[in-house]
Amino acid sequence: MPLQTLEIETGPQPTATVLWLHGLGADGNDFAPIVPELVGRNERALRFVFPHAPVRPITINGGMRMRAWYDILAFERQAAEDAPGIRATDAAVGELLRRENERGIASERIVLAGFSQGGAIALFSGLRYPQKLAGIMALSCYLLLESGLTAERAPANQGTPIFLAHGNQDPLLEVRRGLQARQWLQANGYAVQWHAYDMPHSVCPQEVADIADWLRRIV
Repeated sequence: MPLQTLEIETGPQPTATVLWLHGLGADGNDFAPIVPELVGRNERALRFVFPHAPVRPITINGGMRMRAWYDILAFERQAAEDAPGIRATDAAVGELLRRENERGIASERIVLAGFSQGGAIALFSGLRYPQKLAGIMALSCYLLLESGLTAERAPANQGTPIFLAHGNQDPLLEVRRGLQARQWLQANGYAVQWHAYDMPHSVCPQEVADIADWLRRIV
């Protein structure tokens, strides 16, 4: 079944879309409240699409069921990963991107964004998507299935702007995971804008302001 979504349009006849994936255990409502901080009144018409992840058991949480884009088996970089779950979510994200095309928004006018688990999927899907996107925004996250990325990445998004951010005080996903993602992306020629903030596993006001500035430049 297609993912259910919450949608907010900042004006009539949107000319671009931000598809934003939430973190583990949250839902599409999580980042909806900051939309007015990202797009000012009468500034421009954007569509924000906030999907709700399916409910599934999560290994690191003792099998507790919650909204998640994939199962997390462990947090270490070399730990086993839920490849089937990751790829199923990638397919669902692709459906949402194509739905925006059908609604009149070209792929190069779509930003794929996410926080934590959602940010990891934004990187996974964005780097592999066969059509050029406006941008990829990955907050407090890491690279998924990194060993296959060189072979699977799509040339269409080699030059796509990437907003990568992390908290220096993140106790859940240490900042080194974000730095490792930045290192890989820069080493492979991607246009990465890196931001580090004095915060835990969250989003801070300066980060929201920086996201707003970045979005103004690309959409």
